[in-house]
Amino acid sequence: MSEAFNWTCPYCHKETTIVVATNASACVHYYNSPTKDKHMGLQTMIIACPNPDCREYTIDAELYPADYTNKYRHDSRITSRDPIDSWRLKPQSSAIPQPEYIPEQIRNDYYEACAILNLSPKASATLSRRCLQGMIRDFWGIQKDRLVEEVKELKKRGNVAPLTMDSIDAIRKIGNIGAHMEQDVNQIIDIDEGEAEVLVKLLEDLFQDWYIDRHNREERNREIQRIAGEKQAAKLAGAPP
Repeated sequence: MSEAFNWTCPYCHKETTIVVATNASACVHYYNSPTKDKHMGLQTMIIACPNPDCREYTIDAELYPADYTNKYRHDSRITSRDPIDSWRLKPQSSAIPQPEYIPEQIRNDYYEACAILNLSPKASATLSRRCLQGMIRDFWGIQKDRLVEEVKELKKRGNVAPLTMDSIDAIRKIGNIGAHMEQDVNQIIDIDEGEAEVLVKLLEDLFQDWYIDRHNREERNREIQRIAGEKQAAKLAGAPP
């Protein structure tokens, strides 16, 4: 492990540099096992977020092939940089917490899509597409028999930022995802982890572009109206500006 590396906290989403001596700890448990992989080493790593308002931590484990010399000596070593398998132990999901003004069912579909991403990419993708369909129906009031028809209607209206619409169109062109978006959104097909992850990232972009940005605009407008009302009331009362 390098002495320092770039890292983004999955809790507060702050980008930072992790200094191993102060914010990370890793160790390897070596063992001799009569399996097909023979000698192995299980490396665990804990990273603590340096953000004082967060201080959450992650736990990851990776299984490597290793040279197991002697369990009572310290000269055992990992022999490959490519792990046999890896696990995120904490947090168990990469989901970004979403505000409560986004409908609960839409948030739940997103959280479940993230939670099951590694275990079942095709189930994750199915949930992501259902979440996308839920957003189009809720936010834009578009409801048709198939998701592809809803996406076409959304594009026809011209209300979505071009880059956002391009992202949705790009998802439709990715292999099985593109083919499946023209069918019933609840149908399950074969899909790989990378494609499922792209869908999840699209959902996060849409949460920001649609719900969060709209909410922030509404909050700013309410604040402007409040300030204007106070100034007007002070003027009518003869108070100094």
